[in-house]
Amino acid sequence: MQDEHDLNTIPVGPLGLIPIDGCQELGRKVDAYLVEWRKERQNEHKTSVVFSEYEKDSYIIESHVPRFGTGEAKGVIDKSVRGDDLFIMVDVCNYSLTYSLCGRVNHMSPDDHFQNLKRIIAAVGGKARRITVVMPFLYESRQHKRNGRESLDCALALQELVHMGVDHIITFDAHDSRVQNAIPLKGFETVQPIYQFIKHLLKHERELKIDSEHMMVISPDEGGMGRAIYFANVLGLDVGMFYKRRDYTKVVNGRNPIVAHEFLGASVEGKDVIIIDDMISSGESMLDVAKELKRRKARKVFICATFGLFTGGLQKFDEYFENGLIDRMLTTNLIYQTPELLAKPYYIDVDMSKYIAMLVDYMNHDVSINQLLNPTSRINSLLERYRG
Repeated sequence: MQDEHDLNTIPVGPLGLIPIDGCQELGRKVDAYLVEWRKERQNEHKTSVVFSEYEKDSYIIESHVPRFGTGEAKGVIDKSVRGDDLFIMVDVCNYSLTYSLCGRVNHMSPDDHFQNLKRIIAAVGGKARRITVVMPFLYESRQHKRNGRESLDCALALQELVHMGVDHIITFDAHDSRVQNAIPLKGFETVQPIYQFIKHLLKHERELKIDSEHMMVISPDEGGMGRAIYFANVLGLDVGMFYKRRDYTKVVNGRNPIVAHEFLGASVEGKDVIIIDDMISSGESMLDVAKELKRRKARKVFICATFGLFTGGLQKFDEYFENGLIDRMLTTNLIYQTPELLAKPYYIDVDMSKYIAMLVDYMNHDVSINQLLNPTSRINSLLERYRG
């Protein structure tokens, strides 16, 4: 893919990558791709002044957020960013980081990470030529609409970033992409990792028959049907859906409890099924759907989710794997992954660093990213190689 464009256009400005604490591992991987590509790229203008600092050993600009004893903090950037085209990366879901709060250990929440992002933007002080925020899991994206008297947190957060000088926001598989209506005059891209899911699944499963007679795509709820339909259409498969029958007379943990999962679709008997969703939170719904599909005699069950939050731990997934109810589970490295998760025999880590590096590279050159957002041709090529 990288060879398809020479990217001879003049960069917007010197490239700067700022992975904030909690997103540094992913940032280093993205940086490694950018360094490799720009050293190999044959560009006739490389020696001109507009390409100064184009080829570097690293594009990462170190940043820190030191804290006082009270838990208050400040953002610090280690070098000048005047005139740079900055890409600030943040993982709001990385709960593994801690800080001292009046002598006690406090784990960082999404609110803490979002505050750190604002601190780093404030440290830039308006000196950058352009600021793009790469926020794979969109902060407060599950609170995207108003039902009754409640806050619209995601819309407020987006507007706050724009008011601070952010020009573009890149996120992945936003819970509801219509939240971009809060900032209609700024760039907002929600990227689907469909190609990466297919690539990694086919890499680990060598005997799949990808046709409508042997495979099916399942949406675990009505909200994810658009994602499942796109996945199924690209692969040439049928699609099915579960809808959640809820008890609206009760509220448990802030939501109406699910009574049953009802299935709509053709028979799954003897077929491999791919359950596709944007996130695994506690995993209860996903596991209930997997159990129901096995009860309906599905052959293999693959779970694909962009974000693996696993708020209830991994014990249930272990039980379902041992009992043959799930065969593979795929989530991306866009958010923090525990060493325990990475060691699971059924888990496939979907690395997104190369894709992010392509987005950064193209945007720095002001080249259209449309072909990166629409992976149909790449998926078709992948399927041809697999079947061949």
